[in-house]
Amino acid sequence: MAADVEDLKEPDVTDEAAEGPVDAYRLHPSFIREVTDALAADDAERVRSLLRSLHEADIADLLELLKGEERRKLISALGTEFNPEILSELDETVRDEIIDTLRAEDLAAAVAQLETDDALYVLEDLDEERRAEVLSNIPLQDRAALEEGFSYEEESAGRLMRRELIAVPQFWSVGQTIDYLRESEDLPEDFHEIFVVDPRFHPIGVVPLSRLMRAKRHVLIRDIMEEEQRLIPVDMDQEEVAFIFKQYNLTSAAVVDAQGRMVGVITIDDVVDVIQEEADEDILRLAGVQDGDLNESLTSVTRTRFIWLLVNLGTAVLASVVISWFDATLEQMVALAILMPIVASMGGNAGTQTMTVAVRALAMRELTATNALRVINKEVVISLINGVLLAVIIGALAAAWFSSVMLGLVLAVAMVVNMLVAGLSGVLIPITLQRLGVDPAVASSVFVTTVTDVVGFFAFLGLAAVIML
Repeated sequence: MAADVEDLKEPDVTDEAAEGPVDAYRLHPSFIREVTDALAADDAERVRSLLRSLHEADIADLLELLKGEERRKLISALGTEFNPEILSELDETVRDEIIDTLRAEDLAAAVAQLETDDALYVLEDLDEERRAEVLSNIPLQDRAALEEGFSYEEESAGRLMRRELIAVPQFWSVGQTIDYLRESEDLPEDFHEIFVVDPRFHPIGVVPLSRLMRAKRHVLIRDIMEEEQRLIPVDMDQEEVAFIFKQYNLTSAAVVDAQGRMVGVITIDDVVDVIQEEADEDILRLAGVQDGDLNESLTSVTRTRFIWLLVNLGTAVLASVVISWFDATLEQMVALAILMPIVASMGGNAGTQTMTVAVRALAMRELTATNALRVINKEVVISLINGVLLAVIIGALAAAWFSSVMLGLVLAVAMVVNMLVAGLSGVLIPITLQRLGVDPAVASSVFVTTVTDVVGFFAFLGLAAVIML
């Protein structure tokens, strides 16, 4: 691979550190072309040579960039060199496509090499029959752990946790613990802390690895353990878990069942995935799209977006109905039709700004019942200030454009009214939806847009009808 480094560089790359197929953690386009050329030539040895030095996450990215037939060829070319960790790094749509090409026994062999949390993630979207077939090919002990995992709700701590953990009694010495770690063959690949449990397997403390390695061999575990720890109920939602990790800067945390017994552990690498997933989900829902849209089929993406657009079409019709109430007013003054979109557009943009901040604050627990009134007041003041400033600008512009001071005044007042309503709706609608048990990231934009359009048109045209005509 080292002999091919120069071939993999982009021609204009001058940074001496940019060596190999990955530069700044991104695959080179030239490297991707080389892989696709090797796949087209059915040169399996060349494909394996090119991918041998790549991290499984980079191979997952490569698979997502390839076409369906190229993906199948790549999997076939890797053969026994295919790292099962790749499956847990893949986009859901691509992962399911690859899994469908694998035999049940091959998939079972791959899953058996994964930690339980990753194995659950890989298998959770399979239909019941296919999942049962795969599980039947997994060794009994691993199968029992997976079946227990599937008994928990999706997106719960039970699904997120890994069963592989290290727990020791408090009366062990540091030396005993270190010897156990060295001699045991059934340990997690990566761990950061050692949990201390009582005879009923209730967690009573935790010892960071750094503290363990600095202590003398004769020191007892109970003398160096931290008694204070954050325990995660097995049925806790993963979003709540992510908040606890962020709030208390945790590296790992014990997961306990209803009786308080330790049943697993959640580590920071799993939580980072949850934070990314939840953030992506919320921002995509604001626009009515999904995480898998890049890799989903044309039909599926079209259908999903059509439903969202159909809802927006309904709100647009509602705004048009409001305009129709003032058809006589519009006929008498064409300038109103020219200026009308400005009020609605500015209100919509202001409402979207406030709504985005509110939805994020709700997701991050930064907007609660305690500070809701303060946040609302702040948004009202911001909206009022921006509304007045914009009203002065657009009012003066309209007055000069159409030689009508009164028209400029009407437009300015309507702008202030709609900006105020936009600020209020942008924060009140997400709060109300959350109180009603509806995800504010999904539905807020439709309601905010509808409110600002309807109020904007009604305020502008209504004021014009009363004052000018």
